[in-house]
Amino acid sequence: MTAHTPNIVVIKLNTDREETWRYEGRILSQNDHSVLIEAFFNRPDLPFHGITLRENDRFFERYYTDRWYNIFEIHDRDDDRLKGWYCNVTTPAEITPEKISYIDLALDVLVYPGGEYLVLDQDEFKDLKIGSQMRAKARQALDSLILLAESGDLNAAVHAGAR
Repeated sequence: MTAHTPNIVVIKLNTDREETWRYEGRILSQNDHSVLIEAFFNRPDLPFHGITLRENDRFFERYYTDRWYNIFEIHDRDDDRLKGWYCNVTTPAEITPEKISYIDLALDVLVYPGGEYLVLDQDEFKDLKIGSQMRAKARQALDSLILLAESGDLNAAVHAGAR
């Protein structure tokens, strides 16, 4: 007999707390400060900085209640090969039994399987109407994500919730 794994709704919000994207995932594990879900890309195929995000690509997504980011590990829908990690600078996630929500703060880090990475959306971040404290937290989160990318610890961060 297998335990039922609950579905959860993920809601991405802008800085005005308006919903910009919604989808469902399946909870794989949870601890006091994070949750790991499996979700499938729900948009048409999209070329993106040298990789193609394809509809139904499998994502392992780690959300934290005590960190200003989340990390998505992306696998190809056909052969499950690792395409990379997409790291979002966000407010800490609000996690309830029914949903995960977070405010996207524009900055992102795309990390390729070989360890190379790109910092994305810096101009968009500059234009956000947010306070200096939130801006500082976002920059600290970006620095933390770059350290994780450079150390090669993203897989552990996603699957073990590693610090």
